[in-house]
Amino acid sequence: MTDGPRFRFAPSPTGSFHVGGARTALHNWALAQRLGGTFVLRIEDTDEARNRPEWTQAIVEALAWIGISADDPHFEGPHFQSEYADAHIAAAQRLFADGFAYYCDLTGEQVQARAKELGLTGYDGYSRDRGLEPGPGRVLRFRVPDGQTIVHDQVRGEVTFDNSTIEDFVLLRGNGTPVFLLANVVDDIEMAITNVVRAEEHLPNTPKQQMLWEALGHTAPQWAHVPVLVNEQRKKLSKRRDKVALEQYRDEGYLADAMVNYLMTLGWTPPGDSEIAPWPKIEAAFRLEDVTHSPAFFDVKKLAAFNGDYIRMMPLAEFVERAGAELPSDWDRDRFAAIAPHIQQRLTTMREVPGKVDFLFWDCADMIYDEPSWDKAFGADWALALLGEVRAAYAALEDWNADALKAALEDVMASHEVKLGKAQAPVRVAVTGRSVGPPLFESLEVLGATETLCRLDGAIGRAGRER
Repeated sequence: MTDGPRFRFAPSPTGSFHVGGARTALHNWALAQRLGGTFVLRIEDTDEARNRPEWTQAIVEALAWIGISADDPHFEGPHFQSEYADAHIAAAQRLFADGFAYYCDLTGEQVQARAKELGLTGYDGYSRDRGLEPGPGRVLRFRVPDGQTIVHDQVRGEVTFDNSTIEDFVLLRGNGTPVFLLANVVDDIEMAITNVVRAEEHLPNTPKQQMLWEALGHTAPQWAHVPVLVNEQRKKLSKRRDKVALEQYRDEGYLADAMVNYLMTLGWTPPGDSEIAPWPKIEAAFRLEDVTHSPAFFDVKKLAAFNGDYIRMMPLAEFVERAGAELPSDWDRDRFAAIAPHIQQRLTTMREVPGKVDFLFWDCADMIYDEPSWDKAFGADWALALLGEVRAAYAALEDWNADALKAALEDVMASHEVKLGKAQAPVRVAVTGRSVGPPLFESLEVLGATETLCRLDGAIGRAGRER
């Protein structure tokens, strides 16, 4: 354990790792690192019906992917909420003994009936002064005091809640189990949490939690509620509707550094002229006081642009190594390394790599043509004749390199009075099977003379048969 403030990140292992949770984790991590504090990972696993051990492992792996490593001295955990069950019950009993809570025997239906009869929206404090003891079916409720609760929030400033709008909330259910609100506070107390940084959706619960902290004889932590993430319709991101799983972006070839950088720009802007910033710069500059109040738009297109920028910034050797993980094991790595500089600048995600270069690893006899590309490239009357002349020119080359290949094509196209863009089309489709891809002449150089001429022969034969 390190000295300094203690931050916590407390996800539930009930599904994939939400990008909003990832951003909250990064906020806590940046502050813990910069302030010399501790990042506490707590798994809130009390929902036995929904919790699965593999989800806990997925959380740990997802955190590690975005740089929050369990091996770091600032990292503590994971702790599990279920391990503190006795402390939750003990805290509830103490609140009852000290007069901060009382038992109520009304069922949920009776509470609703009374509220309707009295014209209220919730529980009316019916059992406050009845002096009930614990018993089967009786819930334990917190006695909300009169007055106001003021929450000092590092993002939102001073937020005042009128206690008259807060009903006496339940601490223990009728079966004696603690509700999340109580467990959450007790866990934070047990783990000596000093700072709670979380999404603004939790703000309405904060006055209740602050009351519990104080009733249990502790000073509440420093609160901070960051803006929620929304989609392009400005609706809160939903697992059912939106692409929100961090693991999905990882598996689709997004880079961790790009994801981290982008998430940190949602509600906050790094200093300088560019949002692209390395983690050390982000960590040094991040302040909760600079976080905006407005919901933050999770723009997948902008994330893709960030990712493309990060791919282009990678040293070539690192790019070749990382891209190699995306390739089938039987593809020649030296051949890929030769084309790599020409595709690195054209990628959005690493998963696109195989589709950009697969043609380099086909056999001549197994060519695959994109039919619309073929029809377009060979629809012109001059295309077949030009391809035959290019084939002859290439066969006569002494130096097989991109410059020589381009010059030879330019000599041929001059007699056909077509420009380079059009002249390249039948050659590209003949050799790569499609109309788009890496720079043509560099691709031919990497492919080599024998394979290129074989593919040209195959295309010439097919185009001739179709005449």
